[in-house]
Amino acid sequence: MAGSEQNKLWGGRFVGNTDPIMESFNASIAYDQRMWDADIRGSKAYVRALQKANLVTQHEMNQIHVGLDKIHGEWSSGKFQIKPGDEDIHTANERRLKELIGEAAGKLHTGRSRNDQVVTDMRLWLQDAIATLKGNTIDLINTMVERAAIEIDILFPGYTHMQRAQPIRWSHWILSHAVALSRDVEHVEEIRRRVSVLPLGSGAIAGNPFSIDRELLRKELDFNEISINSMDATGQRDFVAEFLFWGSMCLMHLSKMAEDLILYSTKEFSFVSLSDAYSTGSSLMPQKKNADSLELIRSKAGRVFGRCAGFLMTLKGLPSTYNKDLQEDKEAMFDTYDTLHAVLQVATGVMSTLKVNQKNMKAALSPDMLATDLAYYLVRKGMPFREAHSCSGKAVYHAESKGIPLSQLTVEDLHTFSPLFDSDVSSVWDYTSSVEQYSAQGGTARSSVASQIEHMRAWLKEHRG
Repeated sequence: MAGSEQNKLWGGRFVGNTDPIMESFNASIAYDQRMWDADIRGSKAYVRALQKANLVTQHEMNQIHVGLDKIHGEWSSGKFQIKPGDEDIHTANERRLKELIGEAAGKLHTGRSRNDQVVTDMRLWLQDAIATLKGNTIDLINTMVERAAIEIDILFPGYTHMQRAQPIRWSHWILSHAVALSRDVEHVEEIRRRVSVLPLGSGAIAGNPFSIDRELLRKELDFNEISINSMDATGQRDFVAEFLFWGSMCLMHLSKMAEDLILYSTKEFSFVSLSDAYSTGSSLMPQKKNADSLELIRSKAGRVFGRCAGFLMTLKGLPSTYNKDLQEDKEAMFDTYDTLHAVLQVATGVMSTLKVNQKNMKAALSPDMLATDLAYYLVRKGMPFREAHSCSGKAVYHAESKGIPLSQLTVEDLHTFSPLFDSDVSSVWDYTSSVEQYSAQGGTARSSVASQIEHMRAWLKEHRG
């Protein structure tokens, strides 16, 4: 049997060589090598359980630990050499262990399958990845909350249906996206809890026949729980699907925020200007300053949506327990992590360096945005809201017909719609007064926005841990 065939963890049953195209098609070492640390951690814990079960001696365990530590050093320093036949990270590490310590390395895989080994590695890796992404998201939220606190007195148009709706605080807009991201943090905290379930000790399908102490493994690897059923433990990838869906949701929130900022940065709006550090130019038009950072954030959402949908399609037709189709899980998981890790950091940079054009924001406010306030004026004088809404709508139409702003209608003009209009209607045409009336919890009044900021600061303090 060829040397590369001898390295395989499954090679004894087979004769001859694997087709080179199949060898490449089957291999996952190109991408699963990034789990090298998790693989070594899992192996070090597993050999301790083997020693407790009297399947390896203390000396053999020490040999294996020393060898694994050397392998860890090689990976850390970039000196580990992948060889032909290293089809995955598990094979590569065990092959190198045998080179370093000899026959004792062959005992490491006793009672263990790559089925429970790979899913253990993935869960270990993903727990660390989630902790990193949670930190990235919290950094972004913190940047947004502190910006909202500084710029709390800036007013600008709020939009529904992409039409000017009502005056709001710029900070209210910022916090609307910060709150969505806070849900993403809470969601990923829940996912991390479900990722922290130990599958090691499940074997290939039936479990472990050597009385391996799985509680010892759980403590050694710092998992919260132990898997209940060996078939489910090795064959399910719910935790990967949940992570991909979480990434999709998080990027959907970021894409929506990016879309607003792209619009606000256009010449037509000119509400904000991106830092040059997060913009690019045109190869043809020297005057252009493109919001490429935001456009890429928007596009990355589609990329991760595709990963999520594609992996769900892989899962839906699988029979019980492990099938090689599940090799599709790692690239989807890694790519989603890499994408989110980059996007969250870029979004934080954009939000921390964005310049606000307060003058243009104020100039974009128009009296027609106070039509609802005009209705509320009548409500405060006792008119039912539905009737007040109709009166205000007629006033808007009348102003449009005359080609003048709503605020320039005279009291006499307004009397044709309701005798309740009086000279004090002039108080309606004040944008600051307009936003200040929305003082109920969650509103855009200064007191309410300040309360939201304090709430988010307390939330950040709680979730940083």
